[in-house]
This record gives sequence, C-alpha cells and structure tokens, in this order.
Amino acid sequence: MYIVLLSGGSGKRLWPLSNEVRSKQFLKILKKDDKTYESMVQRVYRQILTIDNQANILIATSKDQVPILKSQLGEKINLSIEPFRRDTFPSILLACLYLKDIKRVDIDETISVCPVDSYVDDDFFHKLNELDEKIKDSSYNIGLIGIKPTYPSEKYGYIINENKDKQFIISNTKTNKFIEKPNITMAKELIEQGALWNGGVFCFKLKYILEVAHKYIDFIDYSDLYNKYENIEKISFDYAVLEKEKSIGAVKYIGEWKDIGTWNTLTDVMVDKSIGDVVIDEKSNNTNVINELNIPIIAMGLNDVIVAASYDGIFVSDKKESSYNKLLVEKIDNRPMFEERLWGTFEVINIFNNSLVKHIYIKKGKNISYQKHSFRKEVWTIIEGTGIFLLDGIKSDVKVGDVLTINIGSKHSIYAISDLHFIEVQLGDKLLEDDIQHYDYIW
Repeated sequence: MYIVLLSGGSGKRLWPLSNEVRSKQFLKILKKDDKTYESMVQRVYRQILTIDNQANILIATSKDQVPILKSQLGEKINLSIEPFRRDTFPSILLACLYLKDIKRVDIDETISVCPVDSYVDDDFFHKLNELDEKIKDSSYNIGLIGIKPTYPSEKYGYIINENKDKQFIISNTKTNKFIEKPNITMAKELIEQGALWNGGVFCFKLKYILEVAHKYIDFIDYSDLYNKYENIEKISFDYAVLEKEKSIGAVKYIGEWKDIGTWNTLTDVMVDKSIGDVVIDEKSNNTNVINELNIPIIAMGLNDVIVAASYDGIFVSDKKESSYNKLLVEKIDNRPMFEERLWGTFEVINIFNNSLVKHIYIKKGKNISYQKHSFRKEVWTIIEGTGIFLLDGIKSDVKVGDVLTINIGSKHSIYAISDLHFIEVQLGDKLLEDDIQHYDYIW
C-alpha cells in the first residue's frame, strides 16, 4: 500500500500564523510528550511511521510548500508537486501517475489518500491497513473511514450506515449515501440512525483511479498531465469520483478524531493556554494566546477568546466566531511576512516605498542558494553567529558586526558555520520575492 498525504491549502483559516506558504498544517503548536512542539504534518507523518516504519508515503503538494515540507520532514521525503494549484481530484491523479510512471508502482497496488490536518489517535492509521485488506479482498472500488460521531456537527460530511452493526459498511445502490454538512437538526437525526462522519480518507486500487480519470481529463502519462496541468478544471475528488461511485465500503473508527482546520477546533487540542511571550490573568476562561512576535502580550478578563499574533498580523476573536474569519482575511492582500525554508526562516520587519527589511536566520551547516537579483541591491548586517560569504566566486569569513553589500546582478550566497542571524535591507524599485536566479554551487 502507498499512502498519499494531501498537503495544500491557502492559509486563510488560521491567519495570521498561516499564510500562502505556511499553511495550517505547518504550524508548530501541538505539544509532544517530550514538551517540544510539532506541526500537524509532522504529527501525522510520525504517527504513520510509528505504525509502520517502512510505510510508503508520498506527499502531494504545491511547489510553494516544498521548502517547508523538507524543513519539517527531511530532505529525502517523496513529493508529488503540483505546478499550479488545483483541487483534490487533479492533485490525487497527478500523485497516482507519479507513482505509476516515476516510481513504477504496479497498477493493482492499493492507494490510500489522507488529509494532513486531522487530529487522531495512532489507532486511526491501523484502519488504513484494514482498508487495504478489504479493497484487495473485495470488489469494492473505494474504501472510506467512517468516524463514530461524538456530537452533532454542521462542519462535517456524513456517511449513511445501513449496516450499523458491521465493521465494513457496504453501498452498492444509488449514490445517496453521503450528506455534506447538514444543519444541526438533520445531524442529530443522522447520528440517531447510525451515520458516521466522513474522515476524508479515500482508498482504491491505482488502476481504478486511472480508469475514472480518463472520463474527465485527456492525458497519456505523468509528464503529459504535468505539462497541461495549468488548464485542468478545478474539481474535488468528492464531486468527480465519490458522489458518482456505487461500489463503496467503509471501516468504522471509534476514537479521537478532530478536524483542526479552524482556530476553534485547533485550540481544543492545545495542551498549553498560551505559546510565546504571553501573560493571561486568572479571570480569563477558555482563552488561548499564541504570540510569535518578540514583544509581550497580556490578556485580562477574556472568556472564550483566541488571540494570535505574528508578523502577518494580529487576530482577536470570540472562539465560536473565529470559524468564519475567511471572508475577512480574504480582504487582506499583504505578502507573506514569515516563511520557513529548508535552510532556516525569515521575517519581514518593515516595508517602505523603495526598501524592505528582513531578519534572516540560517541553521548551522546550511546555506542559501547561489543566486543573483536583477532589480535590487542588498545590504546584510551580521548580528549573530559566523559564516562564509560567497560573492561572485570569492569567499570570505564573516562574523558579528560585518556589513556586506551585494549590488544588482552580483552572484552571492552565505554558509552558516554556526547558527547565523543577519538583517537584510533590500533597495530598489521592484522588491519581488521571485526576483531571483539560481546557480549551481557545491559548498
């Protein structure tokens, strides 16, 4: 079995900590047993490998998320990279063709597709092995994981369970087995009838999805689909495949399961009330504060409130209302002010008409690429650590207090001998993140 993890998202639901590059699954706010913090994608990846340390995992993602995925999961992870953002069906198809044509996976192999933003017990991933066995031993085209509901919710889709006493639910009739986000009254009725939450997991044989895909998309192989990907219709897997399929089975999961895609649900699984430089008084109840800034936040007399602060902005909301923040966040058209890369991180400190100021951190033993810019000059001031600076092929040692000038068109890079921090001032009429041309260089 191959497990495809879907890592996408536009980073609006958990703004301001998330943005176009650092989507919700990359926020390190889930506390581990060793008191350190991990992200959603790190947690899911770790849980799968805990169940099976030889698990075959492929992550389907966009090109913008590649650096942060490698930073959090390691450089050797397997990735299927979308050249343009589309919906779940094209993304899953591209990943499946990658497995078939690049990894040479047999078309009779089972593929399990999972989201990366579910908060579950380790036992949840045992269900993938159970689904694998069911798909191989039966005639069902798609397998799902049905979650036993703990309360009536409008946020989730429901699977109608006609065989509530069985672990494997069979649907071989018309596809009216799914109710998408019903109102509370209907949700209560569905739960009384034994309906299950749809856990967002799809399991099928590789050859099945390839056959279905040809009904929607004209493609030959992986390279052909990749080259025409920009023009493919955006369509979800649920709409393109699941709602039309008549041969569906599902295994039942009874255990902790939360879709932690909103502030309200995410704070439910936070071990600590606060993260960062925060003081919350004793009169505050059910209030969480997350602070990524280097200035303190004090919260007093707040009930059922979420406060989140980052370089992208500050968010203060009643927890219940926080789930509806997307419409307001879409009105903000700022560039991402924080990014995590394979080599470290950067924060945009300030933006002026013809200049931009960043704080850049490079991990010990890492380096930025050898590169040049066509529209901007840069001035770097080393504020902590030591490194080696490369400018137009000439190396020099750098330390705290050194000021480095990089003119337009000059090739440059820097290697961190120790953890390295510097302030970058960009000067020019066009200060664009994509004003960069990379060159090969081996340190």
